[in-house]
Parts: sequence; C-alpha cells; structure tokens
Amino acid sequence: MDKKLRVIIEKCPQNHKCPAVNVCPVGALTQKDFKAPKIDHEKCIRCGKCSNFCPKKALVL
Repeated sequence: MDKKLRVIIEKCPQNHKCPAVNVCPVGALTQKDFKAPKIDHEKCIRCGKCSNFCPKKALVL
C-alpha cells in the first residue's frame, strides 16, 4: 500500500505561512494566503520531509 500525504485541517492553525512548504524538494506543497497547504499528489515523492518538519504535525504520510 502506497503512503499518501494528507493535511489534517484540525491541526493546521492557518494563521501563518506554512513552514513546511519551503522544505518540499519537488514543490508539491502550495499555500494561498494563510490557508492550509494544498498537495499536488502528482509531484509528491512521499519523502516525508514536510511531515517531519511541520511543527503542528498537520501533515502526515
């Protein structure tokens, strides 16, 4: 079974720029204003860097 990145909205404060967006090596995460990040599953390589970096643990594989 393949891991798939997802955002747990309840854990994402959505009141700042998401720091995990900048650690994605392939640009699979984007954010508009302070909303929760969007995931481009076509780009995502499931490396786990963003989920390990997210201080609120709102990004999970």
